[in-house]
Amino acid sequence: MSTQGTLTVHVAGIGALGPGLPDWAAARACLLAPGTWQRQATVVPQSDLLPPTERRRAGSVVKASIAVADAACRHAGVDPASMATVFASSSGEPANCHALCEALATAERLVSPTRFTNSVHNAAAGYWHIATHSMQASTSLCGFDASFAAGLLEAAAQCQSGQRPVLLVACDSPYPEPLNALRHVADVFAVALLLQPVGGGGGGCSALQLRLQGAAPDTACDDARFEELRRTIPAARSLPLMQALARQAPVTMVLEGPPGLSLRLDVAPARGTPP
Repeated sequence: MSTQGTLTVHVAGIGALGPGLPDWAAARACLLAPGTWQRQATVVPQSDLLPPTERRRAGSVVKASIAVADAACRHAGVDPASMATVFASSSGEPANCHALCEALATAERLVSPTRFTNSVHNAAAGYWHIATHSMQASTSLCGFDASFAAGLLEAAAQCQSGQRPVLLVACDSPYPEPLNALRHVADVFAVALLLQPVGGGGGGCSALQLRLQGAAPDTACDDARFEELRRTIPAARSLPLMQALARQAPVTMVLEGPPGLSLRLDVAPARGTPP
């Protein structure tokens, strides 16, 4: 493949959280041996990084995002406060959206300031930067079901162009009814990748080459149950990449992009200790 229009970065740290996948170590083991995976509802941990007041206000997307972001930084051995960030989500905080709709449906139409604050799409990024005392740049984006691919492309572009590490965090959470009937998300799923530039001195566990291309069929998981998870949670579109990172073997895949486009990934082992 021509290198024109290609981004190349290293994955130096990984965090994961999903149904029956409490962390990257467990997820890696299950992705290597899918028969061992026991699907259970995602347990979103509380974060000691957040001050008590913010911890009470935070919803599942914020908490899950912080959990995987912190895990990826620890995996890579980097200072979270020094990381530029890209946060991607197809829906933001669905439970908060539901609560706002309920409030607006009443005669009083009173919306709490806390609900309003948490309604913005960059709420998770804001809580993370508060928690880590980070003054680094942050981008929050949404691309519907292609949000993970959009976030990965943005993070890789920033990483290569700025020659600096960038932390990518993607997370989605279910809507309560009745919105769930119109936009079904099966469970909470979150993933974080700490990307480093090639030659940045940190090495990495895998190298990624990314290139935006015309529409092409996206790569499916080779296990039927993981494939169901991938199709029913937008952030879980990351599962084929996560499996490639777990296997540490060269592979080419396609991630779902916006209409008319897709994201091609060439994944290869890089220098450093496997995840």
